[in-house]
Amino acid sequence: RAAVVLAEVIKAFGAPENAQRMDEARDNACNDMGKMLQFLLPVATQIQQDVIKAYGFSSDGEGVLKFARLIKSYESQDPEIASMSGKLKAMFLPPMTVPPHAAGTGGVATS
Repeated sequence: RAAVVLAEVIKAFGAPENAQRMDEARDNACNDMGKMLQFLLPVATQIQQDVIKAYGFSSDGEGVLKFARLIKSYESQDPEIASMSGKLKAMFLPPMTVPPHAAGTGGVATS
């Protein structure tokens, strides 16, 4: 059942209107982590809420958190859920990169 809901959520992110909303939020964020939280996360949360409320989760931030915890609890038991969870996270979490100052440049970003 969790895999079905997760698949629905992923499908919702692929819907043209949602993909456009996410692209706009991404553009507004300009790869800035603080702005990602400000612009991208609320859109991603809203898209998930719209899907999971049909499966008995509350249609607020708490419902999304409960859904995320449920999926996390199944990741280690089910490779399919783990894979889909990774795909979902990649849709709204930026890839983690090593900051330039941590790469041995002496704290000076080179460009």
